[in-house]
Amino acid sequence: MIKSNKVDIITLGCSKNLVDSEQLSRQLSALGYEMTYYDERPKGGIVIVNTCGFIGDAKEESVNTILALGELRKKHKISRLYVMGCLSERYCKELQTEIPEVDKYYGKFNWKEILTDIGKSYNQGLALERDLTTPNHYAYLKIAEGCNRFCSYCAIPIITGRYQSRPIEEILDEVKLLVKQGVKEFQVIAQDLSYYGVDLYKEMRLAELTQRMADIPGVEWIRLHYAYPAQFPYDVLKVMRERPNVCNYLDIALQHISDNMLSKMRRHVTKQETYDLVSRLRDEVPGIHLRTTLLTGHPGETEEDFEQLIEFVKWAKFERMGAFPYSEEDGTYSAINFKDDIPFETKQQRVDDLMAVQQRISRSINESKINTDLKVIIDREESEYYIGRTEFDSPEVDPEVLISKDKPLRIGDFYQAHITGAEEFELYAEIKD
Repeated sequence: MIKSNKVDIITLGCSKNLVDSEQLSRQLSALGYEMTYYDERPKGGIVIVNTCGFIGDAKEESVNTILALGELRKKHKISRLYVMGCLSERYCKELQTEIPEVDKYYGKFNWKEILTDIGKSYNQGLALERDLTTPNHYAYLKIAEGCNRFCSYCAIPIITGRYQSRPIEEILDEVKLLVKQGVKEFQVIAQDLSYYGVDLYKEMRLAELTQRMADIPGVEWIRLHYAYPAQFPYDVLKVMRERPNVCNYLDIALQHISDNMLSKMRRHVTKQETYDLVSRLRDEVPGIHLRTTLLTGHPGETEEDFEQLIEFVKWAKFERMGAFPYSEEDGTYSAINFKDDIPFETKQQRVDDLMAVQQRISRSINESKINTDLKVIIDREESEYYIGRTEFDSPEVDPEVLISKDKPLRIGDFYQAHITGAEEFELYAEIKD
């Protein structure tokens, strides 16, 4: 039986989408709707899909999800189906034609119209509030939308438009609200952290924002995600060194290392500048853990280019790394100007080769932590272990700490853990007395 007051929100894609879904959920729950999330068999009167349109696999997942829900809509097993997010921002007309079972499509930025279309209105007084779908002790904090970099392979600027920083005071107000809700750990996110503030204040302000966040009582961990290598705001490293609640962690997507590929990919940085950047990050913040992503198989990538990338990974010894095969995206500079002529098998083999190198590096780094003591936060309890993370680990993408259940622990609390064992992508620990 359909519940008319129930809404199910299905969020696909990145954590930036998750924040949008949480904001929409807060508006709906305040109106008295019963909210559920990620339900594979939604029973709600209304189902909202927040889509991803970044790369081919993500678009396929979004389309398949909409198609499956469209079948439920045709069979009257849900009363209304709405679609929002990056995929519908970019392909709204095509989706309307191909999947007409959807009641209405919205883009990434006009989701507030959903409230109007169900006969309600947006509550500006709740603009900074969210229904957290993460564990209560951590939250994602989106400080900007859009991107001004226009890398050759990336559709994000086409989808989201130019960079728009949120005002510092607004962000700090949101942090204070979240702290009152019990949030201790903040994952600071944007498509490009490095550029933060330039559009609003005519200068980079990431360091100031991070410092002022760190000064808020109750903020115990701040972790920075998705920095850009060109024009990197080095002043944030001083804040990272001096403030114990700013994690010694930086997610900075480097994508490639050869000058040939960096030029074709329009990354606005050179091979030598990238080596110098990594060296300076490690010099200025001893013990910093770096996460990066690398892209293989972009048009024009030669075996020599790839060998340079392998050598770079061996030299840099990234603590965390992901690698992905190139996916041609409509309307991007690469799609318009280059032929996607590297076979998928070659792209994937290069990914596999990179990750094989990284696996050995990761094991070595993790083994070096055996018999050390690290502060951990407990995320959840499983049958055999408590699952925690160190300051060097972001939720969902980084290694976890598996902690013996010798003594009861509280979810969301911090403990000192003694590392007793290590594998490539996880640590084992006991809680110190």
